[in-house]
Amino acid sequence: MDLGSHAGFIFASYGLCLLTVLGLIAWVRIDKANLEKALKDLAEQGVSRRRPQEGGR
Repeated sequence: MDLGSHAGFIFASYGLCLLTVLGLIAWVRIDKANLEKALKDLAEQGVSRRRPQEGGR
């Protein structure tokens, strides 16, 4: 396959997209771990989730 004179740009674009997607995946996984740790800490302190009151807002 001959990509011509644009081969460098094409490979750089795909590489940048790959790095961006991998960075987003890493960010989501790290954020998930941090949120789970925060929820675990709150649960250990006895803080529970609020429930809506019956018949009210």
